[in-house]
Amino acid sequence: MTNENRKQLHERLWSAAVQLRANSGLKLNEISEPILGLIFLKFADVRFKRAKVEMEAEREKNTEGRQSPLTADHYKSKGVLFLPEIASYSYLMSLPESKNIGKAINEAMKEIEAKNTDLAGVLPQDYTSLHKIPGENSKILVTLLKNFNQIPDDIEGDAFGEIYEYFLGEFARAEGAKGGEFFTPQSIVKLLVEIIEPYHGKIFDPACGSGGMFVQSANFVKSHSVKKSQVMNEVALYGQEKGSSNIRTAKMNLAIHGLSGKIAEVNSFYTDAFNSVGTFDFVLANPPFNVKGKDKNKQMVIDPAKIKGDPRYYLGLPITGKGEISNANYLWMQMFASALNPKGRAGFVMANSASDAGNAEKEIRKKMIDAGMVDVIVSVGTNMFMNATLSCTLWFFDKRKANTERTNKILFINAQDIFTEIDRAHSDWTDEQIQEIAGIVRRYREEEGEEKYKDIKGRCKVATLKEIQNNEYSLNPGRYVEIIEKEMSNVDFDARMKELMGEFGNLTIEAHKMEKKIQEDWKTIL
Repeated sequence: MTNENRKQLHERLWSAAVQLRANSGLKLNEISEPILGLIFLKFADVRFKRAKVEMEAEREKNTEGRQSPLTADHYKSKGVLFLPEIASYSYLMSLPESKNIGKAINEAMKEIEAKNTDLAGVLPQDYTSLHKIPGENSKILVTLLKNFNQIPDDIEGDAFGEIYEYFLGEFARAEGAKGGEFFTPQSIVKLLVEIIEPYHGKIFDPACGSGGMFVQSANFVKSHSVKKSQVMNEVALYGQEKGSSNIRTAKMNLAIHGLSGKIAEVNSFYTDAFNSVGTFDFVLANPPFNVKGKDKNKQMVIDPAKIKGDPRYYLGLPITGKGEISNANYLWMQMFASALNPKGRAGFVMANSASDAGNAEKEIRKKMIDAGMVDVIVSVGTNMFMNATLSCTLWFFDKRKANTERTNKILFINAQDIFTEIDRAHSDWTDEQIQEIAGIVRRYREEEGEEKYKDIKGRCKVATLKEIQNNEYSLNPGRYVEIIEKEMSNVDFDARMKELMGEFGNLTIEAHKMEKKIQEDWKTIL
């Protein structure tokens, strides 16, 4: 299947989701799981039928003695989910509309979970509630089943993964940045993975969302494996996520890509499900940006009393004068840093504001920089996210740099003008652009086969610890590399103005607080 054919297939399949939303009256977040569940079901059916044909052919060649019927264990030995007859796609397609199709799909999902215990509690089972009228509910599901039956039976597993991730991105794009959670685009994840190079070892994501970091790590291993060994022989995947819906989505995502991993349903601020300190070879994450200790209604979001003394926050807590957590960005960063073993690397997405954050956050940043773990900072332009126009910064920790020429150096890269425009509000990186950025890092690290690194005006610069100290420990790439911002569209301008107005509002509040404090201090002096 050509790239153009795949694109057309993706768009045809997505049109069914749009139709379901229009006909059912449900919100996008209410239809995402049922839709992804049907894609998963089609995938499982294709792999099951293919494995059945292959195993039966092998049995025909082996004519010695009588052979027992194929069982669920035979399929599991091939890494394939066992599907009972009532869970096969062809069985569901054959049901008349007069039947309760929603109930039949629910039963199919229950049977798959019963026969494949790793998926227990993962698959959606609410297919009777897509429409209030049972007959209309069945019509919608028949349409969806027919639509997803367009996926050819000879499609490769990677192509199924692409369909799944395409839908994740489209749901994110359609829903927008509600709740502050951002779907991480594949190109950003690919760059994170290319730079930390997770060839072999334990990978951790304490804000794993839909599991995209794991999928791209596995793709990296596949593309670089000389022995062509199974991915799960090379890496072990561990994730934490507080949203049960996200966990189900992630586990289906892993299964579609032929992966498995341990994902714990916990609040990562409070719970360290895998005793992470010093445990992992790699950390990859896109945590929620700028989470305050208290929300706008003054409700506690992160209780400092509950995390005081947690060994993950070994550099201190970002506490305000009122004893509240000012911002979670530096909690996440310590979580990542503390999880690394002595040779560990981390790559993660971070809000731009973290690079220059002051007060307690600055003190934590100083300790990170002085300890020599911060290795690379990449400035990313706007419009890279499906559901938000904001720009961001990519951070990389590397404990391998200790006692190397890079010990007291940090590489800054300006990638704001590297992008491929999809439309006015969305940009992306091509594989060539990803390699362009990653190649700068490989030269900086003096990796085998790479040319000698050189600073490039407007693109990259290696700054010394002394330079960074002279810049008040700022990790804003603009302090070190001349940032050439791309021309803003109206959409970019509106988003940037909102961002600047928000920053201005925060600065005004801080100025008023400082003014009040000065007046109070002055009174005590007088």
